[in-house]
Amino acid sequence: MTAKRPRLLVLGTGGTIAGSASSATDGSYAAGELALEDMLKGLAGLGLEAELIAKPIAQIGSQDMGWPVWDALHREIVAAQNDATIEGILITHGTDTAEETAYLFDLTLAAGKPLVLVGAMRPAGAVGADGMRNFANAVRVASDTDASGRGPLLVMGDTVFAAKDVRKAATSNIDAFKGYPRGPIARVTPSSLDWFGGATRVGEPARYAWPKALPRVAILTAGAGMDAKPVEALLGIGCSGIVLAGMGQGNAPGCVLDALGAAVKDGAPVVRSSRVDEGLVDRNVEVDDDAYGFIAARAQGPAKARILLMVLIANGITDAASIQAAFDRG
Repeated sequence: MTAKRPRLLVLGTGGTIAGSASSATDGSYAAGELALEDMLKGLAGLGLEAELIAKPIAQIGSQDMGWPVWDALHREIVAAQNDATIEGILITHGTDTAEETAYLFDLTLAAGKPLVLVGAMRPAGAVGADGMRNFANAVRVASDTDASGRGPLLVMGDTVFAAKDVRKAATSNIDAFKGYPRGPIARVTPSSLDWFGGATRVGEPARYAWPKALPRVAILTAGAGMDAKPVEALLGIGCSGIVLAGMGQGNAPGCVLDALGAAVKDGAPVVRSSRVDEGLVDRNVEVDDDAYGFIAARAQGPAKARILLMVLIANGITDAASIQAAFDRG
């Protein structure tokens, strides 16, 4: 008896995986050029063991990802989670902001059915294009019942990452993604899938409610010799919070820290993260967080620290102690 193929919803947003190269060897390409249906037709010959239901949401490079697309994706994901005929969900996504989308949904969705983001580092038609393999791998992950109860996952380069750990760590390498503080949670090929541990979030509800909108939160990158003017400018355009991408363990020139401390007193939460690729930002190391009223980002880099701070503010969580507790949890 032939086993029933899993039914997977594929939400398309564009990105390099739907990109079109000008030639097989030219580095330039246009992201999001291929329609989702055309992309899936091109994958039809792979013999994927799943029924794929295409639902285009956008055709953009992920540098243009933002609230309208996030809101549409969230609505479709919730509907699919409540649809007994859908067994897993895939999102085709550009790699530049995939970690932000994955983390946003990690914070605002129940850890239910498999939810897998997948992209590519090289567009279709380029020498060594990775999109087809990544998509086949993502189908295998989304079809696996053990992928449930883990929150959103990102599949790239034969590797599976959890949303709270994953980050893009290289501009154009095939293995551009890394995980911190945990590394990969599984290895996958089109014919195999090996989990490194069991699901730890089975039955876990969403941590935060999906907001009606997200507040303006900016990332301020610290640099030698800078002054406090950028802080004043960010507050002047109505930022509800600021994430500092600081030097080392989240440090900045004294005048900048003083200006950020004044912002806290005026009601704008400030999170100290690091412009360094990897490592923890702990409280009261070099910077007196208690005195300034700052929050330490712990394991989250600037991009995901911004996502978490936006979600917290949108949910009415603005006091430093509660925000710090959220970052301690990750």
